[in-house]
Amino acid sequence: MSGIDKTGYSFSTCWNIKRHATGRDMIEEIRSLGFRQVELNYNVTEELLTTIEPMIERGEIGVSSVHNTFPHVADPDYGTDSVLLGFEDAERRGRAIELLVRSAEYAHRYGAKAVVVHPGEVPFPYDISRKLQEIYREEGPDAKAYRTLWDEMLERRQALAGGYLARIRDSLEQASETLAARGYDLILGIETRSRCNQIPTLAEARWIIDELKGSPVKLWFDIGHGMMMERMGLYDNAAELPGLIDDIGGLHIHETIGLSDHWCPYVHSGDDETFDLFLEAIGRVPLKVYELKAACEPEAIHRSHGILQQKLSARKGAPGSEPAADGGIQA
Repeated sequence: MSGIDKTGYSFSTCWNIKRHATGRDMIEEIRSLGFRQVELNYNVTEELLTTIEPMIERGEIGVSSVHNTFPHVADPDYGTDSVLLGFEDAERRGRAIELLVRSAEYAHRYGAKAVVVHPGEVPFPYDISRKLQEIYREEGPDAKAYRTLWDEMLERRQALAGGYLARIRDSLEQASETLAARGYDLILGIETRSRCNQIPTLAEARWIIDELKGSPVKLWFDIGHGMMMERMGLYDNAAELPGLIDDIGGLHIHETIGLSDHWCPYVHSGDDETFDLFLEAIGRVPLKVYELKAACEPEAIHRSHGILQQKLSARKGAPGSEPAADGGIQA
C-alpha cells in the first residue's frame, strides 16, 4: 500500500523530522507514503534545507505550506508557544513580524500557497492549560477542581485578550502589506491552537479576519486542536465552524483521542462518527495537510486516508450534499 497516490493532500514533516539527519531522507520517507506535497514545519533547520531545496528545484517534491517560524528559530520567544505577534514590547513584536515575513519569503520561493501562523497567546504565570489537562484526565471536566481552575483561566483570558488580539491584528496587517508590496500570493493562516490560553478561538479568528478584510489572513483550522478545545470547553465546533467555513484557508488533519492529539482519523480512536463533523470542511478547503505524530505507522496512515476518501465519496454522492473538492494541490 506504500505507493497509494494521495494527490490533493499534503503531509507535514512533523511526522518524521526527529528520525532523520538529512532533509532528503525525511522527504523520501514521506514520498514513500504516496504524498507529493509536504508542509515544512517549524523544526526544519537551514541544514535540513540544504538537501530539501534541490528536491524542490527538480520537482521531486512540492511544498504546500511552511509553518512559521521558518526555518527553525531556537529562541523560545519566537517559538510556537509564545506571545509572538502580540508582544507589547515594540522591538520584540517587530522581530516577530520580520520572522513571519521571512517565513513568507521561503514559502514564495518554494511555490507554497500558505504560511501557517501561531498568532500568540494570553500569557499566564505558569502553564495553566497543562494543569487543566491533568485534572481533566484524572477527574474529568465536570470535577469541581477543573471547573474552578477553568473559570480562573477564562476570567483572565477574557480580561486580557483584547489587547493581545489588537496587537496580533496590527502585526498581521503589517505583514500582509509587506507581502502585497512584494507580490507574494500567499495565505497567512492563523491556526487554532492546543492550549486554552492561546489565540485564536473560533470567535477570535472571526474577529481578526473581519478586521482584515481584503488581506491574505484566513483561518487555518487544525481539526485535532479544535476537537481538544471543544472537549475542554473553549468553543463549540458544530455551532461556530459553519460561520467560518468560507474563510478557512487550510486544514491540519488529525484526530484527538481524549486530549491526546495528532492521531490518524478514525483508525486510532476506533470512532467512526465523531470526526465526520469535519468532512464538509475537508471536502471544501483546497489546502489539506496531514499533521500526524511519529507514533502513526504507515499502515494506519493508509487506512485512515482510505476511510476518509470513502466517506468523502459517499458524501459527494448523497442528495443535497456539498461536492467534495479534489483539492487545490497538484502532484
